Amino acid sequence: MSEHDEDGYAGAAILIADGRELPVEVDLRGYFQPIDGYYHWYGRISADPAVADLAGGRKTACEIRVAGRVATGELSDPDPWGRYRIMGTSTPPFAVPTSLEELNA
Repeated sequence: MSEHDEDGYAGAAILIADGRELPVEVDLRGYFQPIDGYYHWYGRISADPAVADLAGGRKTACEIRVAGRVATGELSDPDPWGRYRIMGTSTPPFAVPTSLEELNA
């Protein structure tokens, strides 16, 4: 188990940056950080030449859309396998439990 109780999503998403929308595959995780009071989410976008062309190896402001949920984030540098990291703070692009009932379901 990790140091944080993490939520997550893996699957299809839409990446929006520089006025372009790209269908992508993502693996996202997130957790609430009580020290700063924010939800932090992060993950990787599967290697894709269109994403590499869009980001060009630099930090890029973006939005990510998953099943009608939209979150603002930032792309950063790619890993050695060409997967770009994406991260954001606050509402994530995936559902998270907000009550004890949802958590225990």
